[in-house]
Amino acid sequence: MVRAQPISNRTINTFIEEGRLVLTGALLIDTLTQLPRDILSIPHDNVSAIDVSGLSQIDTAGAWFLIEQQNRTAQSGPPAQITGATDVQAQLIETVRRHMPPTDGPSDRPMSLADHLEAFGQKIMRGYRMMLELTSFLGQVVATLGGIVRHPGRLRLTSVVHHCQEIGVSAVPIVALMAFLIGVVLAFQGSAQLRQFGAEVFVVDLIAISILRELGILLTSIIVAGRSGSAFTAAIGSMKMREEIDAMRTLGLDPVTILVVPRVLALMLMLPALGFIANISGLIGGMLMSWIELGVSPAVFQTRLVSNTDVWHFGVGMIKAPFFALIIGIIGCYEGMKVGGNAESLGRLTSASVVLSIFLVIVMDALFSIFFAVVGV
Repeated sequence: MVRAQPISNRTINTFIEEGRLVLTGALLIDTLTQLPRDILSIPHDNVSAIDVSGLSQIDTAGAWFLIEQQNRTAQSGPPAQITGATDVQAQLIETVRRHMPPTDGPSDRPMSLADHLEAFGQKIMRGYRMMLELTSFLGQVVATLGGIVRHPGRLRLTSVVHHCQEIGVSAVPIVALMAFLIGVVLAFQGSAQLRQFGAEVFVVDLIAISILRELGILLTSIIVAGRSGSAFTAAIGSMKMREEIDAMRTLGLDPVTILVVPRVLALMLMLPALGFIANISGLIGGMLMSWIELGVSPAVFQTRLVSNTDVWHFGVGMIKAPFFALIIGIIGCYEGMKVGGNAESLGRLTSASVVLSIFLVIVMDALFSIFFAVVGV
């Protein structure tokens, strides 16, 4: 028998009798701290029950102690049953059990080929379900836009203008600087290669086609996805965490009309404008580096740009812009709507929004490139 010393007229006694771990006295946090260390080394191999009928008091720390002792018995056989608890004690023990952190399971066995195939199949199904949800969300947004076209008074113009300011005007400096540096890099690297063949003047064509057709709008979309797409997810996700979206539905307001449509419309309006600014900045950067590195004067650069660059190179980039904007806006708002009630899900889904947006923008750009190559544009 292992006995504890009295503390403030409260004692706790423990002993094993006929395969039962018997506890008597007051099982409280202050008596637990005074339990002899021997109690932790009592063999539990043959313990089939934990008798608490002799306990006069028990608190959450005591309930935790009982559950830990029960888990120790489960390591060498069936878990011991806790017997003799009153209704109040049993309810407290179950409440503590529900809120205990999960225990570490046994070490994972090496995954077999079947396990790898199963995991791969589960990822495929998760991706398939997510694409169905995205398509459904896109359809909901398009249907809401159709309703706004029939009833223009439903459009929240102030919200659209606000988001145009946040998405477009505020992003002009970073987009222009990025495109300017891309133009500089293209001119510098292109000149280094074309100089070997005496074709330095063709660096103008390289810069114009690369920026106007692909890099200008693609890199702008990536920046907007990281800047505005993540902001959409964070803003809507924060409202979801604070249950503001549920409050909107309770008041009969449609969150898609109020939160999603203004953001998507603003993005579809401002991304082409940002792409145009990126094109101009990229051409200016390429022109300056061509002048410095190759001696191609701005007049020659402008002449070759106008004479050798088809207007469709610029058109191709602008055609892509609304589609990229739709992808970024839909994914940013969709991930925001999925946020749960904790900050962990907000951070995880914000990162997922940026990654998925950039991935789908690049996929869409590849599909557009194949399409325009097939039609000969």
